[in-house]
Amino acid sequence: MSRGSKWSARVTRAMHRVHARLVTRQTAATGFVSQPEPRTIGSFAKGRQLSAGNIMFAGHLIEAPSQSLWQIPTPDSAFADEAHGFGWLDDLAAVGDAVARETAQAWVWDWIGTYGRGKGPGWVPGLTGRRLIRWINHALFLLRGQDADASKLFYRSLTQQTKFLARRWHKTEPGLARFEALTGMIYAGLSLSGMEAHVTPAVKALARACADQIDAEGGLPTRNPEELLEVFTLITWAAVSLREAGIVPPAAHLDAIERIAPTLRTLRHSDGGLARFHGGGRGIEGRLDQALLNSEVRHAQPDGLSMGFARLSGGRTSLLVDASAPPKGTASHNAHASTLAFELTSGRRPLIVNCGSGKVFGEEWRRAGRATQSHSVLSIDGYSSARFAASGSKKRKQELLVDAPRHVPVQVSEAPDGVRLQAGHDGYDSTHGLTHARTLELTFNGRGLAGEDMLVALEESSKKRFDAKMDELRLQGIAFSIRFHLHPEVDAALDMGGSAVSMAQKSGEIWVFRHDGVAKLSVEPSVYLEKGRLQPRATKQIVLTGRAMDYATRIRWSLSKTQDTAVGVRDLVPDDDMQF
Repeated sequence: MSRGSKWSARVTRAMHRVHARLVTRQTAATGFVSQPEPRTIGSFAKGRQLSAGNIMFAGHLIEAPSQSLWQIPTPDSAFADEAHGFGWLDDLAAVGDAVARETAQAWVWDWIGTYGRGKGPGWVPGLTGRRLIRWINHALFLLRGQDADASKLFYRSLTQQTKFLARRWHKTEPGLARFEALTGMIYAGLSLSGMEAHVTPAVKALARACADQIDAEGGLPTRNPEELLEVFTLITWAAVSLREAGIVPPAAHLDAIERIAPTLRTLRHSDGGLARFHGGGRGIEGRLDQALLNSEVRHAQPDGLSMGFARLSGGRTSLLVDASAPPKGTASHNAHASTLAFELTSGRRPLIVNCGSGKVFGEEWRRAGRATQSHSVLSIDGYSSARFAASGSKKRKQELLVDAPRHVPVQVSEAPDGVRLQAGHDGYDSTHGLTHARTLELTFNGRGLAGEDMLVALEESSKKRFDAKMDELRLQGIAFSIRFHLHPEVDAALDMGGSAVSMAQKSGEIWVFRHDGVAKLSVEPSVYLEKGRLQPRATKQIVLTGRAMDYATRIRWSLSKTQDTAVGVRDLVPDDDMQF
């Protein structure tokens, strides 16, 4: 981050605090225009944990049964964001008993007393919008049993936060935070007495954000499926609230909903979870289904490309491939070097996965999760398909992807017994003179996947770079690995004298991995990174290793269900939200 950018960020934060204090002097709303209805879904299990004083935000578990949330030392900024965003209110409201309500009330009014006059890290537009939505959604839950003075404080704080958003939403960076700020402003303008004047400007600004930030294919510049779900959820909430108030949302707003819904259907696996690419996870349980229901958009796109991802499906099996160049510029600060990586899910059980985003486990895990080696794809040893910007700044979270693949041709076509994807990328051309090409063929019944990976020096200039690299390595060849990361619930072991790998799912399905013998096969440790857990989960990965000695190297492999695996498997997946 340059000196000018740092100075600009400091000025913006300082002005947020100034405006947060100024709005404390203005007239407060006295109540709700209409009875707010909760739209957010929380976790009963997490609500129970919070009620017992076990607070887990951003990968940190703090046991504080007798303390207010705001008396706990903050481990890092990610923890503070989760606390000040008040998403945890959804979880306490999901429990809904007296203990959960008293905990929620104590923490809300403690926040008002501690930070209500414009102090603390929560006074930024994105977090303020997120907080307003939760307070309004759960207002009846929070106000039950409160006296007139407490209610007055609550409405005054809602008013302050609404007017702060009206002054400062435009200083939020484009992306999820801006959608949160504007949706919160719409919620407050529709719900609170005296705040009606803020609705029209917020509606217009949200429509502009939809037009500017949602592309023609219903995608975001970050190419993060979970972030797209969060944006989609916000704009569908806003549309439903506007319609209930007798206001027709602008065409740009509704068009964005129409574009995003089919894309999200393409980006979900057969088990209902989203593909985990570019910093995103599977998505909060039930949120995608609820958002799609609210959108009233019923159509879906056929298998193919959406937001740069290719989806193939057959039978009960889904396959999602990162089939485009990674995000560019500032949109790449959470992006992964995952070009041509894939995930495969059979029924309700993920089989082949990516390691995921390590952001909640600290900066080192975050960087590790972004590397090509953390994805189910070919990588040249010691290199990712896209490199990170030099980390000269103290804020390494802003590391961008550079020297990334520029040319990523992709074609989806029919195969004799299924569907075929052919794709390639030039991410290793500048370093080794090699292009990675990948072919994947999924059978119509979903019981088999045939794959082929190639490293090819195509142009004369590429061949010269390859020759120079070979000379540097004393003609020992360019080492590569093809990785297939497995879900933690898959039990894998070498089989058939070490020439294959058997993988058993908890549903009873058995899959077998085979290869053509060009590379060396092994089963090695791996990790599965996901939000909601204290530490990475141990798992395994299948690895094919070899060396590229010529201008063209080809490796063939396959995944298939065993003959005795039934076509339909009765499979009930337990809720394991709180298994740490």
